[in-house]
Amino acid sequence: MRLLVTGAAGMLGHDVVAAAVRAGHHVTPLSRGDLDVRDFAAVRAAVITASPDAVVNCAAWTDVDGAEAQEAVAAAVNGDAAGHVAAAAAAAGAFTVQVSTDYVFDGTAGEPYAESASTAPLGAYGRTKLAGELAVAAAAPGRHAIVRTSWLFGHHGANFVATMLRLARERDELTVVDDQVGCPTFTGHLAAALVVIAERRLTGIRHVAGAGSCSWYDLAAAVFAAAGAEVALTRGATGDSGRPAPRPAFSALRSERPDTPALMPWQDGLRAYLEAPVSADAVGPKGVTA
Repeated sequence: MRLLVTGAAGMLGHDVVAAAVRAGHHVTPLSRGDLDVRDFAAVRAAVITASPDAVVNCAAWTDVDGAEAQEAVAAAVNGDAAGHVAAAAAAAGAFTVQVSTDYVFDGTAGEPYAESASTAPLGAYGRTKLAGELAVAAAAPGRHAIVRTSWLFGHHGANFVATMLRLARERDELTVVDDQVGCPTFTGHLAAALVVIAERRLTGIRHVAGAGSCSWYDLAAAVFAAAGAEVALTRGATGDSGRPAPRPAFSALRSERPDTPALMPWQDGLRAYLEAPVSADAVGPKGVTA
């Protein structure tokens, strides 16, 4: 398979490229410096040149708090540009895999959100990602997958796990919120699932995240325990954090579609991350069960 990956220098994009190469595919990786996905003419030219069978769009505005103040800018990347990628791919006969987020939900559910659950984003980031979902669906009917995932951590970008490991070296005490619950997801495992979805052209909305769920407090505790760090943890509240963007209190995901690749438990993702701190290339498709 010929695969084009946008946002290829990012945390997830880097791992998608590595997973696709391991799977034996021909990959064209395009970073933000290589391609401005907001420029439709440039996107169309890049797709024509690469002649891919599938495109995985990892290009995204991921600054949740920053999106509150710059929603139009975030929307250009997460919304309009996602449509550009899907339209160019569809015109070339290629399949699009669009990465989306648990933030399209409001967090009021009493059980994990399935693909058929109603969306109701609380903040700008969620709104712009939902706009991207709609743009992709409109631009490439029957030729796309929208993969919602959550709480990403990997070796090639800033993330919560890396932050906790740094703080463990700097502090003896730490307060972490325990009133947000979600599914921590290792990008090394998610990347392999995205490649499978592209290979099989699994259409429609797909929820793919680390199995199980926990709070940020629970994840921090697991990180410190696994790393052997002695940090006194205190449970905190989201309302006391002073962050400008609202966050869903409960955004765990599940899939009701039996052919959706299922990831290993988030604890296994954390273990894989900690066991290979230098390179995500050490983590392969073993993180996915189809």
